[in-house]
Amino acid sequence: MTDTFVLDTSVIIEGKIPGIINDKIRAGSKIIIPIAVLDELQAQASTNKSQGVQGLLEIKRIRDICGAKKIDIEFSGTRPTIEEIRLAKHGRIDAIIKDIALDNNATLITCDYIQHLVTEAHGIKSMHISSLKEVSELQFEKYFDNDTMSIHLKQDTYPFAKKGVPGNLKLVRLEENRLSSDDIYEITKEILEQLRSKKGFTEINRDGATVIQLGKYRIAITKEPFSSGQEITIVKPVAKLTLEDYGLSEKLLARLTSDVEGVIIAGPPGSGKSTLASSLAEFYVAQNKIVKTFESPRDLQVPKEVTQYGPLEGSFENAVDILLLVRPDYTIFDEIRRYRDFQVFSDMKLAGVGMIGVIHASKPLDAVQRFIGRIELGMIPQILDTIIFMDAGMVKKVYEILLTVKVPYKMTEADLARPVVEVKDFSTGQTEYEIYTFGEENVIVPVDSETEADQNNIYKLAESKIRDVIRRFDSNPEIAIISNNRIRIKVQKDTIPRIIGKGGTTISELEEMLGVRIDVEMKTATLGKEIDFEINESGNGVVINLDEKIIGNKVNLYIDDEFICANQVGKKSRIKIDKRSESGRKILNAIIVGQKIRIFQTDSR
Repeated sequence: MTDTFVLDTSVIIEGKIPGIINDKIRAGSKIIIPIAVLDELQAQASTNKSQGVQGLLEIKRIRDICGAKKIDIEFSGTRPTIEEIRLAKHGRIDAIIKDIALDNNATLITCDYIQHLVTEAHGIKSMHISSLKEVSELQFEKYFDNDTMSIHLKQDTYPFAKKGVPGNLKLVRLEENRLSSDDIYEITKEILEQLRSKKGFTEINRDGATVIQLGKYRIAITKEPFSSGQEITIVKPVAKLTLEDYGLSEKLLARLTSDVEGVIIAGPPGSGKSTLASSLAEFYVAQNKIVKTFESPRDLQVPKEVTQYGPLEGSFENAVDILLLVRPDYTIFDEIRRYRDFQVFSDMKLAGVGMIGVIHASKPLDAVQRFIGRIELGMIPQILDTIIFMDAGMVKKVYEILLTVKVPYKMTEADLARPVVEVKDFSTGQTEYEIYTFGEENVIVPVDSETEADQNNIYKLAESKIRDVIRRFDSNPEIAIISNNRIRIKVQKDTIPRIIGKGGTTISELEEMLGVRIDVEMKTATLGKEIDFEINESGNGVVINLDEKIIGNKVNLYIDDEFICANQVGKKSRIKIDKRSESGRKILNAIIVGQKIRIFQTDSR
């Protein structure tokens, strides 16, 4: 009686049949390949799935071996419908294959253990072949040594490697023979075999491109139509450092360990960003913190205590809901690139999670610029407050980000004051850039630190001189230099007439002597009864809602101790102030920076 064997998809893809033919199938036997298997592999190959192409190539090899061994080979069964191919992952194709084995009284050969169990449960003979091949060393590992960061393999070219450390890398030819398509096929097949073990997982599987994390190796496999030929790029970390190895200052270490920080690690590719992020993860674990990561692919070298999350159902937004439930102290977001990534980083930071993000940037300021347009300008300092720029594996620059309300650099008029994002050198505290809205555009202005320092020193000297002059009238005046030619002084109410003088003569003499225009304001006013209120924005106005009992009364609005405006409460027990007015702008600025707004009732009716 002729021995008959049926092959399923898994054993063909795994490339096990040539060895089985040599060891277990004798001449005169018959091998049946179900048409459903052929069509399934064709469907996968037509969508550029690597296993489909490999399976079809493997069937060609099986035909050649069977011809040499005098083993009959035939294709049998019905052609599956489109719906059956779509349901392949749910077992429909497996059921068709099982039925063919039953109809032909054949032995099913499979690498799928579930298929093996189901087949035997139906009383059908089955041969299960383990899909895992234990190897002490993968083929590509011969190209790696302690100095190798990555290897680059492409058909019909020489194998190359990048060797060295970040900032000092060189490209080295590894062999004098070019790689053939068979060489690339064998290396790819071996990688995919190992992928089925617990050592690896697929991060990305798209038409013409597959990204795999296999232990410490990140493997990118590409082919047509995505790339011009079959190519394999394999990256391995060359260094594992602790935070102490970077020689960070005590001030920066304190910053990194304070609660709920927004830190960005920036730098060009290969600059050591991910290595620093891994060191931070290890440091936080040693501080008894719960640390998670967001990665795609998941290739950070982190302690076992750190759970590495990828996109959930293709989206990090979906993963946020899960992450917040596990309550991490810190989350490292590796490779923030897409618009949604910036939104996710911001949402998690505002939710109270300490965030460390990794961004590609050629200059330190580029890290901030990538947030502009994706996040409202005034929100940026609340999202990220520290930028660490890496180059050649070293920390080259550290910035801190602050929000203030001021007249921007090189502007002079007080009514040009607005919210300004300051980018300061962390070690010196000097402002290097100012970012603010001018018209409808966000502008970034470099600040000359020497000019700013000189100007600050001049202002201090000028303030000291002005204070000495005004003390003749008030022993404790408040001095504010608004611009190069204008100052504001606040004094006691009974002092104001003496400073102004009869007909304004005294104030004129003071302005001529000091060379500036002087605005005189009351330091402590008779405020009246303070009342409660609610304030919010509505269209073009700032709306202040008050108690109905004071409808028709006059009220004064103060920011800190500065009088802003007086209004009469309308019939709807509210006051509306145009946001474009000077008072409206000051109120909005006060809300942004957290200044205290107070309202006082000045009369009653």
